[in-house]
Amino acid sequence: MAIASLFGFPNIPEESKHIEFWKDPERSGWLTKQGEYIKTWRRRWFVLKEGHMFWFKDDKVTKDSQPRGVINVGRCLTIKGAEDVINRAHAFELSTSNDTLFFIADSDKEKEDWINSVGRAIVRHSRSVTDYEVLDYDCRSHTRAAPTPPSTAAAVAGGAGASDPSPDPSVPKAEEGSPGDANAAADPSG
Repeated sequence: MAIASLFGFPNIPEESKHIEFWKDPERSGWLTKQGEYIKTWRRRWFVLKEGHMFWFKDDKVTKDSQPRGVINVGRCLTIKGAEDVINRAHAFELSTSNDTLFFIADSDKEKEDWINSVGRAIVRHSRSVTDYEVLDYDCRSHTRAAPTPPSTAAAVAGGAGASDPSPDPSVPKAEEGSPGDANAAADPSG
């Protein structure tokens, strides 16, 4: 997915329009942001609210303010320091599976506060299981709740050409012969 559609350029996506960004933000403050198309650095006022990071030209945000853009942090994968990547103090990056945005805070404390706040928002608003699949850990198999797109089907089946779809290694294995053991369920004598 391109940054343009993920990060809301040039219009604010429908999913973000209901958010009252002008009231009680989870975090707000000045950050310097690198532009998506023209890679210049611009100072913007950022507001984090309900899993969305809005930015504005000034810090006087009201109901009538028009965001310059928005990031749905629930679609982001990581946020981390980036001083060594862009050779600037107090820098951090916010990444999706396809793109990375860079920001510069005014101090190390501000950088760490933004990383912590956005990191918590990523965890709260990300989807660990897609709408197309449901994981049944009791049977250690995947069941589909709806038709699965080909890219998701390959991931669910363990990748294209996988002959042994392995269960998630972070999930404890059922004891052999227990009702949750897939092999025991396949053997009528067990």
